[in-house]
Amino acid sequence: MTDSVFTPTRTETDSIGSLEIPAAAYWGVHTARAMENFPIARRPVSVYPDFVRAFACVKQAAARANLEIGALDEQRANLIDAACEEIKGGRLHDEFTVGVIQGGAGTSTNMNANEVITNRALEIGGHAKGDYSFINPNDHTNHSQSTNDTYPTAIKIALAFSLQNLLGELTLLADAFAAKGREFSHIIKVGRTQLQDAVPMTLGQEFNAFATTLREDVQRLEEAVALLGEVNMGATAIGTAINAPVGYKEAVIKHLRTITGLELVSAGDLVESTSDTGVFITFSGALKRSALKMSKIANDLRLLSSGPQAGFGEINLPARQAGSSIMPGKVNPVIPEAVSQVAYSVAGADVTVSMAVEAGQLQLNAFEPIIAHSLFQSITWLERACQTFRVNCVNGITANEAALEDTVARSVTVITALAPVIGYAPAAQLAKQALATNEPIADLVVAQGLLDPAQLEEILKPERLTGLPADHGVENTTEGAEAVPRDEMTSELPVVSSTE
Repeated sequence: MTDSVFTPTRTETDSIGSLEIPAAAYWGVHTARAMENFPIARRPVSVYPDFVRAFACVKQAAARANLEIGALDEQRANLIDAACEEIKGGRLHDEFTVGVIQGGAGTSTNMNANEVITNRALEIGGHAKGDYSFINPNDHTNHSQSTNDTYPTAIKIALAFSLQNLLGELTLLADAFAAKGREFSHIIKVGRTQLQDAVPMTLGQEFNAFATTLREDVQRLEEAVALLGEVNMGATAIGTAINAPVGYKEAVIKHLRTITGLELVSAGDLVESTSDTGVFITFSGALKRSALKMSKIANDLRLLSSGPQAGFGEINLPARQAGSSIMPGKVNPVIPEAVSQVAYSVAGADVTVSMAVEAGQLQLNAFEPIIAHSLFQSITWLERACQTFRVNCVNGITANEAALEDTVARSVTVITALAPVIGYAPAAQLAKQALATNEPIADLVVAQGLLDPAQLEEILKPERLTGLPADHGVENTTEGAEAVPRDEMTSELPVVSSTE
């Protein structure tokens, strides 16, 4: 028989009744009830550290604004400010324990933030946790605020923070493809349309196209994040600014811009802004676009590397793990497969966001928690997918030059370059004959006297077939930003945090 361990507690009370809270906990009664009510995802909001940081930014800005307009005394405001600063720096994130899926339009998360900030502020000031007579989660930390303006504002700030890491990884991935474009710029291959042989190109051109399409998505995501700059701080419950003192709205936006470094502006119509979540559809759509284009690239790499004997076999992907428990020596394209699965999840999350945005009623959308979870998960998974795609796949790709050279030599695709000279109908006949006899097109053209060897050589020069000079290298026009992964990802890389 073992002795039970006694855990010291403190008693906290809300409008429903009293609960015993672990004495060491920084969260309080509202958070405790939320943990009881929403044991659904088994994932606390702390799995998204940028969301926690964003909430700390919002509460810090509110404390400074309330101090500036005289709505909060200097001692309490400074203690709240100091607690927020610590949370921005990464402290106490494990105290943000409410589940990512919750009812109440985010009230549980807002109260979790209020309680943690309040109890840390009390501790800094030499008071006991739970001494809410001195600093109260509602009356002081949440002063001039409502969940309905702090929660969506924190989502937007957190998305802007998180997106910087994703953009960095996307840029690095584009750079990796561009580097392969330069490496493969001299290798001629057969281009394909509808999975059928089309015309010659270089392997470098193919990889450069991958780089270009990813860079386009960096631009699209940058455009989408600009839309997140309009926030509704000061709107309070439904946009009428009830309980927000005169001057608070202007002051809180000013401080929030300074704290986050973001170009934030106050919404022109706070009632509309409080009820409208349409910006999240736009942002989600940009994430989906990027994810699906990455999946298309992943699928192309799987096709190009298929084999090694009975497939395309044009490139080799790095062998990452044994591919079968029954087939010895089999190696599968596991990294591209994982990337595509992330894309499917992002596409599904986009549907979830769309449905949640549509479901908002009257002056508030109660479903912002699932919007936030869907978007944060999509960004996190996309960033991780970009990194593993680059490090564990793209950087190690090699070309099967001998196989590609043989394929091009026997390919009838060069007939397209000859058609303007010898005519479409003769060219089509030659293509059929080459396919039937497996003879090179060049040999047939010369044998039939359609062109002499010198003419043929001039027409079939690699630069004429591909539209590029023979020594052309793919330019890497964009310098890759240093990508920084999520806290839960690669520990050896630092994490970007907002700075004043």
